[in-house]
Amino acid sequence: MNPLTNVKNIQKLNQRELELGVSLKHSWHQQYRDSAWIFIGGLNYDLTEGDIICVFSQYGEIVNINLIKDKKTGKSKGFAFLCYEDQRSTILAVDNLNGIK
Repeated sequence: MNPLTNVKNIQKLNQRELELGVSLKHSWHQQYRDSAWIFIGGLNYDLTEGDIICVFSQYGEIVNINLIKDKKTGKSKGFAFLCYEDQRSTILAVDNLNGIK
């Protein structure tokens, strides 16, 4: 599926849940209830940890970031793992940044 289509579908799902008054217990967000970690893929290889923090810190306090790098060259492999201080920031980041380039 086209990433932009995927983002639009997630936004429609979020809006529909709001319209119907779906509780968090029954929301698709429930799968993130026990984790403040997110996977970030498809990153430009020139981005640094600082660049990623600048973008993702708008959704909450970041306590850990692990930008995966090639052991031989030290260059980014284009993906990272990021942990927020508060799990609710995970939901905000996923809702707002899932599928963007």
